[in-house]
Amino acid sequence: MQSYRLEGQGGIDKLSMREEAMPQPGPHQIVVRVRATSLNRRDTMILNGTYPLTPRPGIVPLSDGAGEVVAIGAGVTRFAIGDHVTGSYFARWVDGRMHPGVIDQLGCTLDGMLTEYALLDEQWAVRLPDHLSWQEAATFTCAGLTAWSALTGAEIPKPGQWVLVIGSGGVALFALQFAKLAGCRVAAVTSRAEKIERLRALGADLVFTTAETPEWGMKVREATGGIDLIVETGGPATFAQSLIASTLYGRIVLLTVQDQNGKSVEIPGAVYQRSLVTIGRLFVGSRNGLEAMLAAVATHRLKPVIDKVFPFAEAREAYRHFQQGDVFGKVVIDGA
Repeated sequence: MQSYRLEGQGGIDKLSMREEAMPQPGPHQIVVRVRATSLNRRDTMILNGTYPLTPRPGIVPLSDGAGEVVAIGAGVTRFAIGDHVTGSYFARWVDGRMHPGVIDQLGCTLDGMLTEYALLDEQWAVRLPDHLSWQEAATFTCAGLTAWSALTGAEIPKPGQWVLVIGSGGVALFALQFAKLAGCRVAAVTSRAEKIERLRALGADLVFTTAETPEWGMKVREATGGIDLIVETGGPATFAQSLIASTLYGRIVLLTVQDQNGKSVEIPGAVYQRSLVTIGRLFVGSRNGLEAMLAAVATHRLKPVIDKVFPFAEAREAYRHFQQGDVFGKVVIDGA
């Protein structure tokens, strides 16, 4: 079979394809024929050596992938041959709070999904909704669950409340879609005017462009009366404006704390002292959260937004396309 592995860190040239022996399942393992995978920001950070968790040398990258079970161990009870599955980002985190014992991640400390056949413990995978194509099903593990956790965390936004999303990457678009499912109103911020109609087509009630309104925080606040929940994916470049846009008791889920140059988020004291905003953090979510999200996806027959699909042999080109930054939705790599 064919697998990609990271032969060190520092750039695209560290990603290499290998011919490997087919995996054989142990008593509680499954072998998944991977039909599609997708990229997340963390995958480029792992590639470039800027991710906070050190990857295992020679790791198979990518947390996100979808495929069918083609072999099972003698003790497997969760799956049968032919089941359609995806992996759980924190493979050992089933439920409850995160702790050091569940920190292992697919595509970082555990072999991920950029391979023809993936070997997973049966506890590391979940079933997929029937209405999704392989390419669609491969997009939910990281970005989808991150957005879901932001919307369903400590305080779920009520119908009619305002949610703000930033940009047009996977997390932002999933957050927009999930917020609309919850009956919320959504304001979106984008850098490009040509993305306005596409965001509106997904359900955004208001769209602001940074090119036209670089100091958009007060404009958003005036138009909405203040944002109740902000899914903050912009980091240092947008955090101050998000704080300005928030309602008095708003919540900001801070997902990006540093930019690619290492600049960190700073809290402007003059703004924050006039606010009672709660700033919180989260990191993707548990397997139970993934199952709950996919149940909602199945119920509403939700479809993710896919920016571009690359063949397996062009995985390096997929990384390059993703890294250039101007994407609308998920970048997908088909199976071998």
